Amino acid sequence: MKFEVGSALSIGAILFTVIVVAAMLIWVERRLLGLWQERLGPNRVGPFGLLQVVADMIKIFTKEDWVPPFADRFSFLLAPPIIMVVILLSFSVIPFAPGVGVIDSDIGVLFVLAMASLGAYSVMLGGLSSNNKYALLGSLRAAAQMVSYEVFMGISLLGVVALTGTFNLREIVLSQADGWYILPQCVGFLIFVIAGVAESHRLPFDIPEAEQEIVAGYHTEYSGMKFGMFVVG
Repeated sequence: MKFEVGSALSIGAILFTVIVVAAMLIWVERRLLGLWQERLGPNRVGPFGLLQVVADMIKIFTKEDWVPPFADRFSFLLAPPIIMVVILLSFSVIPFAPGVGVIDSDIGVLFVLAMASLGAYSVMLGGLSSNNKYALLGSLRAAAQMVSYEVFMGISLLGVVALTGTFNLREIVLSQADGWYILPQCVGFLIFVIAGVAESHRLPFDIPEAEQEIVAGYHTEYSGMKFGMFVVG
């Protein structure tokens, strides 16, 4: 019983840390974009706008949760939770500190790549079930892009796996005690970063969500909490 309570507390603490770090990174990105574009950026909610992300999430999650009458209701409701579960499961094998983690898996690298590939199913379900041409085009683009760049992301990690001789993320981290693999694996690192940006559909790889062409892509018909899940995922 004590072990189960401790495990639950550890999982809760890690999830809380992941959410806080993600919110802080979004705040840093928005502040930097404001600086580069010679505008203020978020500066109203909380000191220096630190709570702006929290306010945005509260606004999104409390909006009306609407299901289009022409959509496949079951698939439409199923798609957003899939991407949330996949993202959270990916963090379960990541070591945050010595002895701090949910699972110490010997196939950690493969597990993260597998979870990332499952996100394509959520995107396809969301686009197909919406019964909307813009959403369908966005989901097809997203699936093609995710599958394409996952290949390069996996190949870029082969060098690190070859150097360490393991897929265990904890052992990979410990093996870099004398120096990061960024320098000997600089080409692989560059490929991994570019593939990661493309996987997250950020500029200039925002083809699945190109507002100029297909409104908002695969989540055009989503609102409220379901839309928030896609944004977080």
